Amino acid sequence: MIRIDPAQLDLCEFIRPGDAIVMGQGTAEPLTLTEALVRQRRELGGVRVFLGVMFSDTFDPAQCDGIELRGLGGVGTNRRLVKAGVLDVMTCHVSQVNEFIAGGEIGCDVALVQVSPPDEQGRYSLGLAADYTRAAVDKARVVIAEMNHLVPQSLCDGVLVASDIDVLVETRRAPIQLPSAPIGDLERRIAAHVDAYIPDRATLQVGYGSIPEAVIAMLSNRRDLGVHSGMVGDSLVDLVECGAVTNAFKEMDVGVSVTGVLFGTDDRLYRFVHRNPAVRVCSIDYTHAGAVLSRLSRYVSINSALEVDLTGQVNAESVNGDYIGAVGGQVDFVRAAGRSPGGASIIALPSAAKGGTLPKIVARLSGPVTTARSDVDVVATEHGAVRLRGMPLRHRVKAMIDLAAPQHREALERQAHEFYGL
Repeated sequence: MIRIDPAQLDLCEFIRPGDAIVMGQGTAEPLTLTEALVRQRRELGGVRVFLGVMFSDTFDPAQCDGIELRGLGGVGTNRRLVKAGVLDVMTCHVSQVNEFIAGGEIGCDVALVQVSPPDEQGRYSLGLAADYTRAAVDKARVVIAEMNHLVPQSLCDGVLVASDIDVLVETRRAPIQLPSAPIGDLERRIAAHVDAYIPDRATLQVGYGSIPEAVIAMLSNRRDLGVHSGMVGDSLVDLVECGAVTNAFKEMDVGVSVTGVLFGTDDRLYRFVHRNPAVRVCSIDYTHAGAVLSRLSRYVSINSALEVDLTGQVNAESVNGDYIGAVGGQVDFVRAAGRSPGGASIIALPSAAKGGTLPKIVARLSGPVTTARSDVDVVATEHGAVRLRGMPLRHRVKAMIDLAAPQHREALERQAHEFYGL
């Protein structure tokens, strides 16, 4: 392992023209390394970069010449890259990413990762994300790690040791902060309709955004909830501190909240997870795998969508050609929760957007089908919630119209007759 001062880092010594690069996503982005990549891009001779969910301003559409970007979707700051035509979206499930890295569909000659300082045994925690980091490290020819003294030593799968790292850059800078999304009256009204589907002792998977946050905010009266999720935010700390989350009745990982990434802030989540045995950060081979999720009873998945049609098809990716979402892990979790004894898979969204002028319960999707209607379980808006699983098509259409904004229901009834003969 070579140690290099950040000011002296010349990526041309390690990255070859044409190399494919995989880097930590979200809060686990190694900012010193990615900033150096963008700054030195012209000297590198052309590289390919895979982006997960990104929240920094590192990759600007005007400064991507010499970098071919591929990514999982338009979430976060990726949206502007997609809109500018400089990021090509890979439509795959999160559960497939490790497989794609190992098989070469996602190229990985170089891995750029963020780690914490080593513990007493010389192990470098992956800190804020274990998702596909270890898969990238195992595949890469060169591993460049940013050891950030402000990254927590979370208990995680796939810890690194010195022999895993080719180049180490030591820094002390605040990692990316993601405060909980703001909650308004609309989100609270939607969350109120979800409440009935979350029993005591449920194990939760919660997506990112204001509606999932509103659902979490109402769970302080629950008892012995568990967590097995692709991500968690600051609200996990709230649920633990109020006694709602204990993980006491999960079939596995008893007493431990399991997640793939930590999307929170220094003051709450990052401080909470530091050397905390009650939280484990795991690879997507564990957080998203069907064989693992199938062992959980009372598994409740809470995610959102861009639109849902009258038959229950879900679009979580793009609207009218504007790619602003992702396939993500939605299908992985929807299928697992929908089949879990005592569980529920919930798609929660507003009935309309843009002041009520743009319906989100629609007769036909304006974008792709992310989750098939055969997999969808519960759909909720501010006007109610309905369990579509096992419901005949005619009844589905009527139930979905009842979830739509009142000003759009008459048009939906006409379209239901026109499109479906109902």
